[in-house]
Formats: sequence, C-alpha cells, structure tokens
Amino acid sequence: MHLSRAEIAQSVVDSLGYGQDTLAYYTLHAFVVMPNHVHVLITPHVAVPKLLRSVKAFTARRANQILGSTGKPFWQDESYDHVVRNQKEWQRIRKYIEQNPVRAKLVSSAEQYGRARGRKEPAWRPAAAREGRPTRA
Repeated sequence: MHLSRAEIAQSVVDSLGYGQDTLAYYTLHAFVVMPNHVHVLITPHVAVPKLLRSVKAFTARRANQILGSTGKPFWQDESYDHVVRNQKEWQRIRKYIEQNPVRAKLVSSAEQYGRARGRKEPAWRPAAAREGRPTRA
C-alpha cells in the first residue's frame, strides 16, 4: 500500500510522463496509480522489458528513499502485459483502467481521482499501421 503515499504515487506519475516525453519509450494512453498497484495502457516504442525496467528502477529508488529502506525491493518481479489486438479491446482496457478507482470505491467518479489520466479519443491502431506498413482487414 506504499502507493497510497502521495509523494510515492507522484513519483510514479512523473516517471510515466518522463518515459513518454523524454525517453520516448512509449505513447501513454491511460494510467492509474492505485494504492497497491498500477495500470498503464501504452504503445511501446522499445522492448517492453526495457521500459518496465527503467520505470521500475527509477520509482523503486525514489520510493525506497522516501520510505528510508534504500536497497530493498519495491516492485514485485512479475508484471502482466497484454497485446491489444483491436479497437474494441483497446476501449475495454482503457475503460477498465479509468474506472479502477471507482470500482475500488476510492471515488464516486473517475474524474475525481487525481492519480490517473486517460484519453477520451480512440488511439488504438494495428501495429503494422503504427509502423507505417500496410494492414490487412
């Protein structure tokens, strides 16, 4: 539940923005930092293990500094990643992420939760289209 601490949650939010805006590792479509986990919807521009390692390493160092437990593991080793295959699935996942604080009864509407961001417009495209290659229906 360390992510319930505002300064730790903010370091995760900042790191997600840095990974997109400065490192250009991904395009960030939606995210939510819950008290005990994080959901993100991204279009990766580098290998997923590389971007996860970067975000987790930075945020773990910062969180452990705040907690006074430098050197201890902060994140679990595993993560769940899933390839989004179509527009309908992209919309379902985005909505799931945005509504997570509501389902957890932390807020009554997604807009009230300050540790989240989502895009209202659809941004999913098949991988081949993102890479400039022709796609087949």
